[in-house]
Amino acid sequence: MRIRVGEKIPSLTLQQKTGDSVSDISTDEIFAGKKVVLFALPGAFTPTCSAAHLPGYVVRAAELKDKGIDSIVCLSVNDAHVMKAWGEDQNVEDRVMMIADGSGLFTQAVGLEVDLSARGMGIRSQRYAMVVNDCVVELLNLEAPAKLEVSDAETILGSLE
Repeated sequence: MRIRVGEKIPSLTLQQKTGDSVSDISTDEIFAGKKVVLFALPGAFTPTCSAAHLPGYVVRAAELKDKGIDSIVCLSVNDAHVMKAWGEDQNVEDRVMMIADGSGLFTQAVGLEVDLSARGMGIRSQRYAMVVNDCVVELLNLEAPAKLEVSDAETILGSLE
C-alpha cells in the first residue's frame, strides 16, 4: 500500500558512502526534527535522472533551503558506491544527500516500487518527490511512467511558496 500525505515515514536503515566507507543511516537520522525534500528515481546514471531530475535539485538547492528545507535527499535502488559515484559525476557536493536503498526495502515499505524487469532493471523506485516534515509526509508528487512533470525541483520549490 502506497504511503499517503499525513503518514509517517517508516523507520528503516539505508546506506550512504562518504569518503571511502559505506555507513548505515536511519530514516530517523534523515527526517526526525527536519523538513526534508526526498526525491526518488528509477536509477543512477539513467537518462532522465542524470539529464534533468538530479541536476534540477543541485541547481535549486539554495532556493529550497531558503524556503525552509533542511536537507535534500536523492534516493535510488542502487548501492552506496554507485550513488556516491553518480553524485561526484553530477557535482552534487554537499547540496544533495545521495542515499542508497540497495535492496529496495524503503521503496517497498512506502509502496512506491516498480517492476522494470522487462527493461533489464529489476525492481526499482517509481519517480516521485515528497516533502517530509519531522518524519511525516506533507506532500507526495508521484510521476506517471516515463514522465518528469511533478517531482522536479521547480515544482517542489513552487509548492513551498
